[in-house]
Amino acid sequence: MKNRILVKRYTQGLVGALQDEPEFIAVHRELTKFRELVSTHGALKGALASPFVATRKKTQVIKDVLAVSGFRDKTSRIVLLLLGHNRLSLLGDILEALPALWNERRGVATFEVSSVVTLADAQKKRLKAELERLEGRPVFLRYSIDPGLVAGFSMQRGNVIYDASLKGHLAKIKERISEG
Repeated sequence: MKNRILVKRYTQGLVGALQDEPEFIAVHRELTKFRELVSTHGALKGALASPFVATRKKTQVIKDVLAVSGFRDKTSRIVLLLLGHNRLSLLGDILEALPALWNERRGVATFEVSSVVTLADAQKKRLKAELERLEGRPVFLRYSIDPGLVAGFSMQRGNVIYDASLKGHLAKIKERISEG
């Protein structure tokens, strides 16, 4: 729970610092590249995770990596901020939350859509059009496959889940039966 709150705060801070869509795209790409760089280099990953390496030394190593990579100032600042507070492990979660919070800032509602199989383009288009009509604003849909749904699909926006799956309907029936 605490990590979710921290992730949201760091992500909101980053979103607030970004000026426009091109800057968002560039910073998101650079942060993704940095995360991949750290995860693929065992020595770097080990040094950053080690409690025996001084924070001052870790900071200098990261500054050198950022300088060689030519990352933007905002990318460097968020990485160094996370490192300074010993929260670099939150970077993956921040990257995952970043597009949704960026979209919210721009007035675009984000929905996570899970289905058993990949939806056809016509289905995606129809779903998006209907959600935009209901929301009264643009929407962004992020799709994923969930084989546990059995049939249908489910959507999530923030903490609200809309379940139109067979699994969800069966769970409701089970609940009604158990209630008497």
